[in-house]
Amino acid sequence: MTVSVDFWFDPSCPWAWMTSRWVDEVARLREFDVTWHVMSLAVLNEDQEVSEDYAAFFPRALKYTRLVAAAAELHGQTMVKALYDALGERIHPGGNTNPAEVIPAALAEVGLPAAFAAHADSSEYDRQMRASHFDGINRVGQDVGTPVIAVNGVAFFGPVISPAPMGDAALALWDGVVALASYDGFFELKRSRTREPIFTRAASSK
Repeated sequence: MTVSVDFWFDPSCPWAWMTSRWVDEVARLREFDVTWHVMSLAVLNEDQEVSEDYAAFFPRALKYTRLVAAAAELHGQTMVKALYDALGERIHPGGNTNPAEVIPAALAEVGLPAAFAAHADSSEYDRQMRASHFDGINRVGQDVGTPVIAVNGVAFFGPVISPAPMGDAALALWDGVVALASYDGFFELKRSRTREPIFTRAASSK
């Protein structure tokens, strides 16, 4: 049976990063492809009252979102994932919060010219970026965030996990989450987070 998986992410979100590493592992083991889409925490919260610290984060986050949106328009799906990986490794495990360092290094890694960095400060592809964002968020509702995953058309927020499981543990979690999401009457299952993102992947249960 063909599995269709779509994944929406904001490059700056550590929880989306954790979930994306898990989805990567499942896709590798189950041998299916994932279509990667950009979304934006800045757009999600543009009409919301948030703390000053959170609001101060949005301009930096928007740079990365715009950069990936430009990559999607100009270079296609393969570059979306490659650039997400290159940015995310520096932002999350690398802990680098300086776009002036992160962006040039990520572009060099994926083979894009240094001049491509100008897209991080350009609204040229904002219409496409916002369309991608709302395509994802409208599938799950406005009261959630990133990531959003759709499996064979069934969309859900999350899961929020730390660390990302590997091997059989990754597959067990995947099957459980997809089973819950596939029930039309299922809406929410949640508990308070008791840890920060752990970027070292969890060992396989094997």
